[in-house]
Amino acid sequence: MEDKILQRAVVEVLNAVYEQDFLGFSYGFRPGRSQHDALDALAVGIARKKVNFVLDADISDFFTGLDQSWLVRFLEHRIADKRILRLIQKWLRAGVIEDGEWASTETGTAQGASVSPLLSNVFLHYVLDLWADQWRRRNARGDVILVRFADDYVAGFEHREDAERFLAEPRGRFAKFGLGLHPEKTRLIEFGRFAAPNRERRGLRKPETFDFLGLTHICAKDRHGRFKLKRVTSKKKMRAKLKAIKAEMRRRMHHAIPEQGRWLDSVLQGHYRYYAVPDNSEALRGFRERVIRHWRHALSRRSQKGGITWERPVA
Repeated sequence: MEDKILQRAVVEVLNAVYEQDFLGFSYGFRPGRSQHDALDALAVGIARKKVNFVLDADISDFFTGLDQSWLVRFLEHRIADKRILRLIQKWLRAGVIEDGEWASTETGTAQGASVSPLLSNVFLHYVLDLWADQWRRRNARGDVILVRFADDYVAGFEHREDAERFLAEPRGRFAKFGLGLHPEKTRLIEFGRFAAPNRERRGLRKPETFDFLGLTHICAKDRHGRFKLKRVTSKKKMRAKLKAIKAEMRRRMHHAIPEQGRWLDSVLQGHYRYYAVPDNSEALRGFRERVIRHWRHALSRRSQKGGITWERPVA
């Protein structure tokens, strides 16, 4: 408990320092910023800038592969207090316990530690953000938008040449700091206001979609035929959430029904608060219906009379 209190105090101090340095397109784990702020910034950028291509990138094993020696060197740029630096190094070396066995950690940040999100932001600020901002201002021929949340980032480009260079150039930089882009989760796609008509003229199918922060982004049209960025719940995220709820229902199967109902209400409310964005009502209804179906199935399993209806109480 003392260690957690100390970590939170250090985070408060470091936040005051680094909030002056962090760039505007960084949203993850920062005071006053949330996933919805990142999603809104991306939507506005795609709608208002000349975005024709989108790079959806994911850094492989970032939180477990982060180079601790480089992190300490980055911290030394802004933190002069040796006591704070020693504390952070102790937390980095705290290790993990698996199956009752302690193991040291030579890379990555401390799992579950209050200070870890901030440290990861500091690392990527120096490795990615400063470089990307400079590259955008000095090398890009057209419009470029950037949005980063933790180790996930999306970049939009006006010209394919800019997008391809931006994808290729960081690989060597990332390798220098012990990082790499996930080959299967990093894609460059044609996407934006003019992507659909441009592809149609070339005889190609509709633009591909991409996922960011649990929402699938789609090139669509409004009722007037104008471009609209449509966002719906990612199918992968929905399947994972329903699977977790189903398992928890099984664990709570013999709890009092009102108690189960209150728990499910909190689950649905949390889901709605995150995924209630324009054009996503159908996915929200589908999620609620699946949850209700799972609940009825769980209640039927505990009833000696088999299947139930809403009119008949459970035994």
